[in-house]
Amino acid sequence: MRVCALDPGAVRVGVAISDDLGVYAHPRGALQAKPRPKLLEALRELCAAEEVGRIIVGLPLDMRGTEGEAARRVRDLAQDIADATNLDVELFDERLTTVEAQRALTASGVKGADARARIDEAAAVAILQAWLDARAARKARRKR
Repeated sequence: MRVCALDPGAVRVGVAISDDLGVYAHPRGALQAKPRPKLLEALRELCAAEEVGRIIVGLPLDMRGTEGEAARRVRDLAQDIADATNLDVELFDERLTTVEAQRALTASGVKGADARARIDEAAAVAILQAWLDARAARKARRKR
């Protein structure tokens, strides 16, 4: 089962997909956030084409770990995605993923307008990789 991660923003939604083994996250670009029905249709098509079994949505918590208005909007979006795709949708703390994504893009030589265009998908990759790593750590602890 492949996993899809989303980094929702007001303009674009960054997308990442796991490999078949569920070890690595790979960028899949960004989708336009509006209009919402068009976004949901694009996600349905993507999930079918990529054989996605679960969707992870980045939840924007503040640095204290509490939810604000942005988190409430993401919760509403996550419910719409679950309803539209009939897949399990899980929220995952996305704090600092944009900073991590910016650093990764800079380290790989991507700068300026090109970096701004790719930041959403890079943040989705960071969210998915963190989720995959946490899942692998949980599995390893259970085996001990």
